[in-house]
Amino acid sequence: MPSPKNPNWVLVTCILASSLAFVDGSVTNVALPALGKALGGGAADLQWVINAYLLPLSALLLLGGAAGDRYGRVKLLVGGTVLFAAASAACALAPDLRLLLAGRTVQGIGAAILMPNSLAILGASFKGEARGRAIGIWASVGAIMAAIGPVLGGWLIDVVGWRAIFLINLPLAAGAVTLALAFVHDSRDRDRPALDIPGAVLATIALGALTWGLTAGSGKGGWTVLAIAGVVLGAGLMLAFVGVEKARGDRAMMPLAMFGSASFIGLSLLTLLLYGALGALIVLLPYVLIQVSGYTATQAGSALVPWALVLALASPMMGRIAGRIGARLPLTIGPLVVAAGFLLALRFGKDASYWTDVLPAILVLSLGMAGAVAPLTNAVLGAVDARHTGSASGFNSAIARAGGLIGTALLGGVLGARGATLVTGFHVAMLACAVACLAASAAAFFLIPGKRAGR
Repeated sequence: MPSPKNPNWVLVTCILASSLAFVDGSVTNVALPALGKALGGGAADLQWVINAYLLPLSALLLLGGAAGDRYGRVKLLVGGTVLFAAASAACALAPDLRLLLAGRTVQGIGAAILMPNSLAILGASFKGEARGRAIGIWASVGAIMAAIGPVLGGWLIDVVGWRAIFLINLPLAAGAVTLALAFVHDSRDRDRPALDIPGAVLATIALGALTWGLTAGSGKGGWTVLAIAGVVLGAGLMLAFVGVEKARGDRAMMPLAMFGSASFIGLSLLTLLLYGALGALIVLLPYVLIQVSGYTATQAGSALVPWALVLALASPMMGRIAGRIGARLPLTIGPLVVAAGFLLALRFGKDASYWTDVLPAILVLSLGMAGAVAPLTNAVLGAVDARHTGSASGFNSAIARAGGLIGTALLGGVLGARGATLVTGFHVAMLACAVACLAASAAAFFLIPGKRAGR
């Protein structure tokens, strides 16, 4: 991709497109109690409001990135954004839970197309420290959008109704499409092999079976034969996916040669563990504040505003630091700080005070994430050559979303609880998330070399 004549507009375009996915995920988490009351359904149904979106997103991100590399990143960015906007309108008009889940699934497909191409355009348009700075700004503004979303969404739920939360995606989508067509130069590699449709189908079915099994097993029904069979089937199909990718070689959407690098393995493990813990938190925090502590949807959404402010201030700086010293140190320390934030969340209870209980945990969590988000993204993009940035960003995003998917699928017992049992389940989940972050830190320390990760 040639150097852009309007780099700032390219950055704005990438931020707007990515913000669709960030905003939608955070807004929907605040809406779970309202959706449960309006459309009915139990804990498993609420989990699927999240997972119907995360499943196609995590399974198809690799395919979306590879398609952009082959057919044109701007073309795929625009197409994915339009599809996402149409699905958002369908969700707003959904008369029942079944059609809402269908709309959420299409949203996930649109996000899987637009997200990796947005980040690939950004990675290919900037080099060196400028890329670190651009990614830092992308991460910080994305965090702001993700945190503003629950506040605005909570207010819309309280004042207008839950349907309005899906309509806030439409102006973002319109802005992203307009700017992409006006300012971003397209690029593609005509020599790229045909898309890996068999791999995409296997990955989708495998994640679907695994998610269903984990959701059923963690719910009221417990680990029945069917739930265990779902997990076993998902794991088996995932092994089959690896076999197909090995047979396809360079034509695979997930070339196994990438795993010859200890650094890449470390980055992937860190992403899975850290974002899995984060996904569980973002679903549970507003839910517990509303159901246990008596917060309104607006108040629960506002609880995450400090998260946005800290990431907005710290992420650009961390992106620049990682561009100079490498990713190992920030990615080792960041998850340790996040783990400390999860331990502080153990103070949440029925009478949780925002200022003395909730806010300290949010601040520590956000400081830790600010130390990890931009360095992680920069390290992944810097590990591949320019023509594979779409596939690399797609893979890392897929791992992050798969972590959130698995984390959400394991929350059935918590979402189905009430009162003191809900508080206890929340505390157990926070302990598990802290352990996952400690493991993520270890992956960075032992597997990522202590040298500059970017180029």
